[in-house]
Amino acid sequence: MKWSRELRIARRSMQTALKATSAIAATKFPTPLKVPSFSQPGSSAPMPLEVADFGSNPGRLRMLVHCPRHIAENAPLIVLLHGCGQSATSFAVDAGWTTLADRLGVPLVLPVQLEDNNQGRCFNWFRPSHASRGNGEASSIRQMVSSAVRRFGSDTQRVFIVGLSAGGAMAAALLAGYPDVFAGGAVVAGLPVGAATNLAEALRRMAEAGPARSSGAWADQVRRAAPSDYRGPWPRLS
Repeated sequence: MKWSRELRIARRSMQTALKATSAIAATKFPTPLKVPSFSQPGSSAPMPLEVADFGSNPGRLRMLVHCPRHIAENAPLIVLLHGCGQSATSFAVDAGWTTLADRLGVPLVLPVQLEDNNQGRCFNWFRPSHASRGNGEASSIRQMVSSAVRRFGSDTQRVFIVGLSAGGAMAAALLAGYPDVFAGGAVVAGLPVGAATNLAEALRRMAEAGPARSSGAWADQVRRAAPSDYRGPWPRLS
């Protein structure tokens, strides 16, 4: 399957998520706050900014940020997780997120997977050492959120995450592991939390449905991923 075709499918699938996020994100906005532009000379739109000092980065990811020219005070923050082999920036542009972000004055966090971590540049959603709270790539993305919230003065009650394919599965893992951080998110073509715990299981689950579990058993997988003492509300899922 060519990525251009998958992105077209993803764009259609994300329309509901875009509408829902934009409706939530657009509420209670004060006057937009003017921020420095990270544009390249001669460009008409801000270019992604790479942030290198966002934390200890145990998952060894890169952090890019799409920064609109005007950021609304106390704006939401949206994290986008690309699919296997994709460019984080192209994914954000082709799926329409940068247009939405520029219109609403909302910054985007664009985590980037590296080939050294996964040959297909897929987020390691199937490895507990990377997809569980406080570990690996999940911890790196959490650190990115903390850094971006400080940098942009984002509303901590309106942090959202969206992912496609492997990024979708990792988004589901983060919503489960960090329900105290994310208000909601969208999972597009991603497997549920607990579907696989190693590469062989992940490949099998992508080829055929399973394992056969009741809805309650799947929900238990999510509850086990959260802090044991968590009693707050669960993120909304699209």
